[in-house]
Amino acid sequence: MNGADGVSGTISGAATASGGASGARTRVLIADDQEMVRTGFRLILGTQPDLEVVGEAADGAACVELARRLRPDVCLVDIRMPRLDGLAVTRALAGPGVTDPLRVVVVTTFDQDDYVYTALRNGACGFLLKDAASSLLIEAVRSAARGDALVSPAVTVRLLRHLAGRQPAAPGPRPLSKRELDVVRLLAVGRSNQEICDELYLSLGTVKTHLASIKDKLDVRNRVEIAAWAWDTGAVRERLPPPA
Repeated sequence: MNGADGVSGTISGAATASGGASGARTRVLIADDQEMVRTGFRLILGTQPDLEVVGEAADGAACVELARRLRPDVCLVDIRMPRLDGLAVTRALAGPGVTDPLRVVVVTTFDQDDYVYTALRNGACGFLLKDAASSLLIEAVRSAARGDALVSPAVTVRLLRHLAGRQPAAPGPRPLSKRELDVVRLLAVGRSNQEICDELYLSLGTVKTHLASIKDKLDVRNRVEIAAWAWDTGAVRERLPPPA
């Protein structure tokens, strides 16, 4: 299935690559050195009429080359790959200084927390576990395509709590209002927008307005980076059970 360069031979044709007849679909690139993982992800995403896998790569260098050529809407990137690991891939496609960054979702396991944290700092817009439910994989791709990021309590709270205070927060962010801090604290423990609405008695539009203001004030790109800031600075004060 794979050529010598690690790029899958199952790449959609020119119409797809240029956003032709399939332009309404979310175009996804899968990068993982395990063929079974790539096949599983492709089959799962292929069940959705709004998602389309346009390419696969078996190593990081091939992923970067293919992503720059095809310009997919979302890249699903494994952390541990030959030639370039997922951290280097994320930095190359979405990191600081990239003129036209792509949306990268990192695939990980709990024993790779440090790698994921670095990937988020390198520009990843989300992450999920390899053994996540099919519905979570689909939602992660859709969230990334919307310019948002999936924040799952099962993953994010454990990761960010484990890493709280290990990296300095961004210097000199503009202060948040009390209501914005309320939103940040709920987001940082994995609440969805609708759950934040319900807990704070706000409309969905108001929550989205607060999130846009928060991102602007903190100079971050997505809700994962907001959550990381909250844990870094101690803004989260809710008592949580110890990690399992």
